[in-house]
Formats: sequence, structure tokens, C-alpha cells
Amino acid sequence: MIGFSIAGLDPSGGAGIFTDIKTFSALGIHGTGVITAITAQGPSKVYGIEEVDTDFISMQIDAIANDYHLHYGKTGMLYSKEIIKLVSEKIDEYDLELVIDPVMVSTSGGNLSKDKFPKYLMKYLIPKGLIVCPNISEAEQLANMKINNLDDGIKAAEIIGKKSNTIITGGHLDGNNIIYDGEIEILKQDLIETDNTHGSGCTFAAALAGYMIKGNELKESIQKSGDYVYNSIKYGRYKTLNPLFELEIK
Repeated sequence: MIGFSIAGLDPSGGAGIFTDIKTFSALGIHGTGVITAITAQGPSKVYGIEEVDTDFISMQIDAIANDYHLHYGKTGMLYSKEIIKLVSEKIDEYDLELVIDPVMVSTSGGNLSKDKFPKYLMKYLIPKGLIVCPNISEAEQLANMKINNLDDGIKAAEIIGKKSNTIITGGHLDGNNIIYDGEIEILKQDLIETDNTHGSGCTFAAALAGYMIKGNELKESIQKSGDYVYNSIKYGRYKTLNPLFELEIK
């Protein structure tokens, strides 16, 4: 089984493409990766970003697709309009099913995208995705509204859901994950009191793609991915989120 991630590189290993590959591996999937940007960051601060040229990103995707059968994968940090448009074109070229993690801001508050990034995501990429999984901050930007409570979150999910299946992850909504796939469903998840959440969005999106690769339906994959992230946070060995726990994989 092959999984792939199109994302940025976080040298701390807590988020980005390193975490995606580790998550695939924990699920028994061979992970491949396409790097869109190189960051200098840790859990507490983003120090700098170097964007990868789109021609080279395209070459990376082609190189993997030439040797592996790619179907389900995920996106992370795409950073610019040009990269978004390229990935959108590659979805059509290789008939890809992508879980879209709309990375815009790091857990530490550093900006990981250029101006008007939410607009370009909604226009070019999200309509072609399998599902988009923003956190509250990202959902606010995609839906162009403030989310203060669960009702606001439902409204935002319905707005984003006009473009794609949507799950707004509930870390800041008392553990209420809002799913929209034509109708609203609330999936409640217990919360853990911790600051060990660096990379939780990356892990969730990679696990969701991974469970789809393993043959699960979308709703079942969402449930299993939520459980996976919960256990990653609960049993993580380091200050950053790591999927290094014993888990029965089915």
C-alpha cells in the first residue's frame, strides 16, 4: 500500500511531511513525499520559509507517479497560489483523491501561507479534494466568518461544504468535530489537557488518507483518524506530537 503527502518540511519532525510519513508507516503504509517548502521551525516558533520551485515540485510528483500507483494522499503546506494550481492540475493528471489539510498558520502562530491563500484554495483545490479538514482558525478564513460557538462552526462547515466534503476539527470547540457531506453530523471526541499538539492537524489528515488506503469508507476513516490523533497526543513520548504508541492496526 502506497500513501503520499504533498507538504512542507518541518525540521523538528513534529509536523509537516516527516509526521505524515511517520503516520503512514505506523498504519503499515509505505509513505512517499513531495516537498513544497522548506521551513526553519520548531514547536515554539517559525524562523523562515523557502518555497520550492513549482517545476521541481511537479518533477517530484511525476517521479513518484512513474514508479508507484498513487490514489489516496494528502496535502499540507502549499504556501502559494502557484503551488495550489499545480497540485490541482496533478489531481486531474493522475486521478488523485486528496485529503486537504489547509495549512495556513503554525501551532506557534507563524504564517505558513502567502496573501489570499484561502481564496485560492477555495477556488482551485478544495473543489477537487476528497475532503478538507480545517481547524477553527483555518475554517474561519475559508468561510470568511468568525466562529465563536458550535452553531457558527456548523454554518462555516456548510459554507465550505459547498465546495467539498468538510470536517472542522473540534480541538477548540469542546471536542465537537463538525462533519458536512451534504448534511451535518457532530462527532464528539474527548479532549486532553496538554500543549503537546504540534502537528495534530497533519497527523489527522495523514491518518485519514491512510485509513482510506486501507479500504475504509470515509466516515469510518474519520472516526479512526480521530482516535489515532487522540492516542498520539495521550501517549506521545516527546514535547511535539508523535504517533509513537502501540496501537492495534486493523
